[in-house]
Amino acid sequence: MKREELIRRLDELLEPERFSDYCPNGLQVEGADEIRRVVAGVTACQALIDAAVERGADTLLVHHGWFWRGEDSRIIGFRKARMQALLQHDINLIAYHLPLDAHPELGNNARLAALLDWREEGRFGEQEFGWIGRLAAPQTLAELERRIAAQLRRAPLTIGDGARRVERLAWCSGGGQGYFEQAVALGADVFVSGEISEHAVHLARESGVAYIAAGHHATERFGVQALADHLTAYFGLECQFVDIDNPV
Repeated sequence: MKREELIRRLDELLEPERFSDYCPNGLQVEGADEIRRVVAGVTACQALIDAAVERGADTLLVHHGWFWRGEDSRIIGFRKARMQALLQHDINLIAYHLPLDAHPELGNNARLAALLDWREEGRFGEQEFGWIGRLAAPQTLAELERRIAAQLRRAPLTIGDGARRVERLAWCSGGGQGYFEQAVALGADVFVSGEISEHAVHLARESGVAYIAAGHHATERFGVQALADHLTAYFGLECQFVDIDNPV
């Protein structure tokens, strides 16, 4: 299929024009015009680029791409090595950041909820990236922590009383720690995100609302996987998700 056809479908699906993002969404580096094999992953790091080269991919589809607002724009050092590898092998780099967090079915928050059987009841925060809802059934904080660890294959950092029963929860994948105070105000028993800031520990202790930091990478693996699966089902396109481990 043609690259333009793929980008057109992704833009229709994810509607990047609706978001004020920190990076460009869509095609970031132009490669082959004809697309036959896609490698998908969380972040366009050198290891993922190498994996795409090894698999003979002509397209790399990621959640975290390049050209972030405020970063050094010079193509030197590791940026040169990454860019050189893409250009040498004629590989397209396609990235969708906030649009992939927010999508109601394929997004990171949606897939996290589906994986863990959380019931969404509403959205909150800037551009409504925060989600709030309930567990399928009340459980202790320790039980919730163990389920998250089992499904995400990573031990989370939990602030709160493990014996306390929780039911109403709020969540925002990745670097969503800035939504914690709003989650407290909305009456959540627990807030789940990828990362945690120093001040959030004190807010958790003082508010009595638990905080689970389950990993930025770990909570954002599922959106790009779902997007790759969609492309396979929609176009019959060969798409392979490659998970580059990241402990953060």
